[in-house]
Amino acid sequence: MNVQATNWPPMPRGYFAIGAERMSKALNLGNLMRSAHGFGASFTFTIGATYQALEAAADTSKGRNHLPHYDWAGLDEMALPQGCQLVGVELIDGAIDLPSFRHPIRAAYVLGPELGSLSPPLIERCDHVVKIPTRFCVNVAMAGAIVMYDRVKSLARFADRPIRPGGPELDETLRGVTNMPETTPIRGQG
Repeated sequence: MNVQATNWPPMPRGYFAIGAERMSKALNLGNLMRSAHGFGASFTFTIGATYQALEAAADTSKGRNHLPHYDWAGLDEMALPQGCQLVGVELIDGAIDLPSFRHPIRAAYVLGPELGSLSPPLIERCDHVVKIPTRFCVNVAMAGAIVMYDRVKSLARFADRPIRPGGPELDETLRGVTNMPETTPIRGQG
């Protein structure tokens, strides 16, 4: 039986967006847009970018055709939906380690530029600031993918990790609702 699952992967309730401040490399935005599209973002954005979103050549999924992108010239132009919490992603003292962070149901994640950090006014505007526990900064598009993965992993209804290496047993009630091979573990449906 080859039935397409409409809710795979299981997406959490709420919504999220992801973007960056003062991005200077179109390929990084393209990679970020592709990841955002794959992880189910509602929109992407830039603040003070030095190029146009249409230059995002690495976006092979054409995410810009499937979800809105906002190019805000400055922080004063940024307008998020009511109730949306702004989460800065920056490797600074006082930031919450990402694995310990409880993601808001409605969130916009903002990453720093390739050659610098989030501006002090933007950090001040953030409801939360998180850091990826690494020894040094990683590529901005990679950082975005890590944050989105953590959001989906922590908010979606996945089975708990087993104690031993491997995945959880496939729930018999879920067989036939996906086109995944029977040997691929399906985690809890959302």
